[in-house]
Amino acid sequence: MNLREALLVRIHVPVSPETFRAMLAGDVAAGERDPVLAAILAVVRADNPLGDFGLYKGVAEIGLGWESFQPGPDARPTLGEAAMTSLSPTVILSLHAPCSEEDPEFLEAMDRIMAAHPWEIPVIEIAPTWLAERGQ
Repeated sequence: MNLREALLVRIHVPVSPETFRAMLAGDVAAGERDPVLAAILAVVRADNPLGDFGLYKGVAEIGLGWESFQPGPDARPTLGEAAMTSLSPTVILSLHAPCSEEDPEFLEAMDRIMAAHPWEIPVIEIAPTWLAERGQ
């Protein structure tokens, strides 16, 4: 086994309740029809380090969940109201990028994701990690 450094990128993407229900029911193509998720997946699948595993490109793990939040009085939420707890159906994309956080292609791809994300403050985690590879 070999180890290689990478960045772990986890993006919490709001989807419509209809998309969420369809995905829970096993309609794997429903995410492709959701405008926000489709736009972010298009960035992941473009020519950049996101999801780059060498022989495979655009690799993303897709999880389903809910996000709970309470907007403050000065927030302009896409969903919900100030001082009221809301739950948002959410797709969690987990990606790996074999680069540093300062890589220009990585930064450009992340800028495109931020531009496509509808939330006032997107939840996007970036952390260094190690990936295991088969030994040569």
